Amino acid sequence: MENRQQDLKRGLLPRHVQFIALAGMIGTGIFKGSSDTLSIAGPGVVFAYLLGGLLLFIVMSALAEMAIAHPNSNVQHLIDKAFGFHVSFIAGWLYWINWTIVIIVEILAAGSFLQYWFPAIPLWLLSLLCASFIFAINFVQVKYYGEIEFWFAAIKILALTAFIVLGCLLLTNIIPGQTIDALSHYTDHGGFFPHGITGVLSALLVVMFSYGGAELIGVAVTETKNAEQVLPKVVKGTMWRVILFYMLPMLIICGLMPWDKVTGENSPFVQVLDMTGLPGAAHIMNFVLVTAVLSAANSGVYATSRMLYSMAQNGEAPKALLKVNKQGVPIIGLTIAAICIIIGLFLAYIAPGQIISYLMSIPGFTVLLLWIGICLAQLKLRFRYQQIPAFHVKGFPYLTSFAALSLSSIFISFLFNQNNWIGSVVCLVTLCLLILFSFIVKAKTKQPNKLNDRSAANL
Repeated sequence: MENRQQDLKRGLLPRHVQFIALAGMIGTGIFKGSSDTLSIAGPGVVFAYLLGGLLLFIVMSALAEMAIAHPNSNVQHLIDKAFGFHVSFIAGWLYWINWTIVIIVEILAAGSFLQYWFPAIPLWLLSLLCASFIFAINFVQVKYYGEIEFWFAAIKILALTAFIVLGCLLLTNIIPGQTIDALSHYTDHGGFFPHGITGVLSALLVVMFSYGGAELIGVAVTETKNAEQVLPKVVKGTMWRVILFYMLPMLIICGLMPWDKVTGENSPFVQVLDMTGLPGAAHIMNFVLVTAVLSAANSGVYATSRMLYSMAQNGEAPKALLKVNKQGVPIIGLTIAAICIIIGLFLAYIAPGQIISYLMSIPGFTVLLLWIGICLAQLKLRFRYQQIPAFHVKGFPYLTSFAALSLSSIFISFLFNQNNWIGSVVCLVTLCLLILFSFIVKAKTKQPNKLNDRSAANL
């Protein structure tokens, strides 16, 4: 087995890492989940995206700082350095579960978008075709994966930019269309905050799901060339990306149509372009949405396979997961991801109408827990640095502490929200099982050492 183990290859270029982080952020959460956030908070949802973006910026800054201070360490290695085996075990498997669910959600979302053109074909079958395509991509060398992901992400970034430009032209009536009074859409139908501040805060769970994936830079760092130069550039661009790709599209959608007319059957992006009457615009946008969620699923498959590889290195997962193919791809990790997706497709076969909404709430909890772990790890590891990196979190420890407390408050409030009871139960049960398994695995890893000690003593 050891002869067949190889190292992961450092084939990711700076532009690959930047777009992998973007690809994880821009997927079902914005294109499909925005219908949920709009129904919860109305136009005021932009403040939920802004608050989540500020917390995201702090978390990514803390992660980049630690990764530069501890070269060749991914996010799980860093948590292990800070808190040891048990927390690292829980964080690693929790992140793997998070991304496994995200992959299923993204692939099901891709299938649902394809139903815009093929309504007679069942969701599970369209999703199966999408899953087959994604896994074909992930079996190639990481540098080719990075190149494909780069172009995947580029398409959706260009499309979002085009949507923003087109929306602004429609709102200002430069492009003729339906008579649009954007101001009335913001002020009527309950106003800008139809459900008050409570609605804005309630939308944060889906917002966190949307932003989950940006921390992929902490997974990709071990396969990145010149990570110490790449990571600061990625982090510094976080806030303008949040404003450009989340807040502006939401404002445009709410300006072009009343927020309470968003049905959730199709993406709000497609729905609003359908209402404008522009020929072919909705079909073009739907194509982009399929590409976008496939891109996010692609990032998820990458994340899960590399996380299992990392945990196997630390003794937190079976050593068989260290096996890679000739292209340097963790083959067993990919196989496990494929099995999990088949289970997700079976659930889609049973309950095609509700499955996406149910699954989307769970990663919101796991992302919050991981982000809290990153903040706490940075608070602890900063004092162990031999030298503070040139790129570091400003206002330490106050800014990191603010993020950790804010994320903890959001987590607790949603945990006890009766509207999230399914996600809360799944999250708590999973957390308890992982804590139990962490002690079982730790005891097993210690057992051989004890036997060796006894043998040495007998000798």
